Amino acid sequence: MNPESQSIPSTRTALASGETTAEVLTREALGRIQAHDNSINAFISLCADRALDKARQIDQRIASGESPEAIGPLAGVPVALKDNICTDFGSTTCASKYLEQFESPYSATATQRLEQAGAIILGKANLDEFAMGSTGEFSASAPTRNPWDTSRVPGGSSSGSAAAVSAGFVPVALGSDTGGSVRLPASMCGIVGFKPTYGRISRSGLVAYASSLDQIGTLSRSVADTAAVYQSIAGPDTNDSTCIDMPTGDMLAELEKPLEGLKIAIPDQARSDVIDPATRLVFGMSCKVLADMGAELIDVDLAHAELAIAAYYTIATAEASSNLARYDGVRYGYRAKLEDSDNLEALYTKSRTEALGPEVQRRIMLGTHVLRAGYADELYINAQRVRRLVKSDYDAIFKVIGAHAVATPTALGPAWRIGEKQDDPTDVYQQDIMTVGANLAGLPAISVPAGYVPAGDHTLPVGIQFVGDALSESVLLRVAHQFEQNAGMSGRVAPVTG
Repeated sequence: MNPESQSIPSTRTALASGETTAEVLTREALGRIQAHDNSINAFISLCADRALDKARQIDQRIASGESPEAIGPLAGVPVALKDNICTDFGSTTCASKYLEQFESPYSATATQRLEQAGAIILGKANLDEFAMGSTGEFSASAPTRNPWDTSRVPGGSSSGSAAAVSAGFVPVALGSDTGGSVRLPASMCGIVGFKPTYGRISRSGLVAYASSLDQIGTLSRSVADTAAVYQSIAGPDTNDSTCIDMPTGDMLAELEKPLEGLKIAIPDQARSDVIDPATRLVFGMSCKVLADMGAELIDVDLAHAELAIAAYYTIATAEASSNLARYDGVRYGYRAKLEDSDNLEALYTKSRTEALGPEVQRRIMLGTHVLRAGYADELYINAQRVRRLVKSDYDAIFKVIGAHAVATPTALGPAWRIGEKQDDPTDVYQQDIMTVGANLAGLPAISVPAGYVPAGDHTLPVGIQFVGDALSESVLLRVAHQFEQNAGMSGRVAPVTG
């Protein structure tokens, strides 16, 4: 099946008609990976034999008279998992030397629900180490490259998941989003990236970076596929105390409703000079598309948006410092070799120095400083106060003004060249300015392809982001789907050029 025509509905139809089989779809996907991933590095590991076995089981069930719908809404669909989502098969490395030999004793709830829905997991996708990064460059397994131009970053930290979908290796992948790590690579790779309300998808089995911000999200080439995957993996989970005990409902039911009568808020910050001029132009054209579809555009101000980046990196690094304390070279993972094996402090220091990459070390040190006695009140507590102010800005837009979504550019511009920004981490951190607010406020957000901008010898994709009120996923997906259908930018497979 042609990657550009492969979607969840088309896969289900092809399986039901006998046009193809799950095994053929799996072999085709594995073949594309084998042919092209050496230039992209989207995958850390593959589980080809297991995937083919799962595909044959689905084919046997169809041959015995079961319909693909009865097997599951994702029957036969090849998927990739970001390698910080646990599987009880293969390894879960988080793209870190520290966990390069780690085999999880259990699968994440999202992993289990994918397979219960009939999806075929092909392998584990590359990422910025421990999901700490916005570029895809900080992986112990070597950087992922953007399929639209392999000299450029794909965005991060869900770099491999986004690249795998963009390149046509798989129609769907799971990633994680702490401050934009699904939406930024979606924008830079020209696909759809979605994170729901905090607590909608279980975090059980997601390796923790910043627990109050981390979420599992989806990457695909259409909003309809996004909705199908989301409702297959979302829902209550007793293994995650932060998971919302509420059914998700049918996310596909209202996608086709037009936008007449809906209010879309456009923040002043969405037209800021910090955004690349060509990206601002694409965003302006996107707003015209929304208006032509009957949406009412309302100018608003996210008054505390400029403080959001500082608050995010204070909270996230503080939680990372705490979460990553478990990687001590004693209980599991990498252990340095010491002549004096009784010196625990030296063992901790040497193990972490040798096995953790520079960006992870940078964030642990920043978080440890934030939590130091005498600094926590000034830094961490103040950051939490800013977090509440950011949420109050969104509350005013949704609950007072009555907007149904907030629209902004997803990223400040298109993908840049690999290595171009590594000498200035703060410049990279600023790239998250449009995305971190949704994480701080725990709100659902989605990035959809909006257009293409010139970049050297290429044109590169950029996205538009829609943020919704808490638990408003059905409305948010409807807005995104209607924009997608009218803008006509989604569904494309990258050329995988060099």
